[in-house]
Amino acid sequence: MTAIYLIGLREGLEITLVVSILVAFLVKSNRRPLLKFVWAGVGAAAALSIAFAVLLQVGTTQLSTPHQELVDAIASLAAVVFVTVMIFWMRRMARQMGKELRGKLEDAISVGPFAIAAMAFLAVAREGLETAILFFAAAQGSTSAQPVIGISLGLATAVVLGWLLYASAIRINLTKFFTWTGALLVLVAAGILKYGVHDLQEANVVPGLNNHAFDISGALPPTAWYAELLRGMFNFTPQPSVLETVAWVAYGVPVLVLFLLPLLRKPAAPRPAPQPASTNA
Repeated sequence: MTAIYLIGLREGLEITLVVSILVAFLVKSNRRPLLKFVWAGVGAAAALSIAFAVLLQVGTTQLSTPHQELVDAIASLAAVVFVTVMIFWMRRMARQMGKELRGKLEDAISVGPFAIAAMAFLAVAREGLETAILFFAAAQGSTSAQPVIGISLGLATAVVLGWLLYASAIRINLTKFFTWTGALLVLVAAGILKYGVHDLQEANVVPGLNNHAFDISGALPPTAWYAELLRGMFNFTPQPSVLETVAWVAYGVPVLVLFLLPLLRKPAAPRPAPQPASTNA
């Protein structure tokens, strides 16, 4: 549930930031009558995202076991791609997202109400569909209500934070927030990739399901709370296959280093100013 809460918080805050920027722009420019078109687009995007999430959950239950494992694997791989693109995009765009959205909204206003609704719909739908795929991939194998509780709590927290930011009641460094949550999501994505590889092995698409890299189940009881936390957050299992372990390391280590590279680089020391030439005769 912790990993899914983080997904809901991160994706939900992106959505609330998008909506708050659009709303604030219309309010500050004395265009309140246009707000209904923004909310119409946001509502349509939310409905589409929820319908897509339900379709993923219900549709895969009708498949035979091998086909279901294959669909789960494809969803996991797609989720990893979405996470990777999203975290690097947000690291680059966090400081200028507001300016870009306001520019697009100004263009939509000049076209008409339908363009405003469409612009809000597209801005929110992209995040909503990503959230649905990430939720589906992260919740695989769970038979309890914890994934739904986790995503609901994450989204609810994001809405509260978004409202407080809009009301200027709190101020947080969004660049740092997206950096550190992005780093955690890299590890979550590595776990999702590992799960996808496991599904491919169970679907007999790739071999090696019973070739274990290590077995620490004696030192890490599956029912222990810390084992559940590691499994739920990073999909760490005490008896992974060799291919699962290779996939986790091959993705997690280089992507995490690349993502944190700007923080690891120390700014170069400024060069001393050149001394004026001597004028002594």
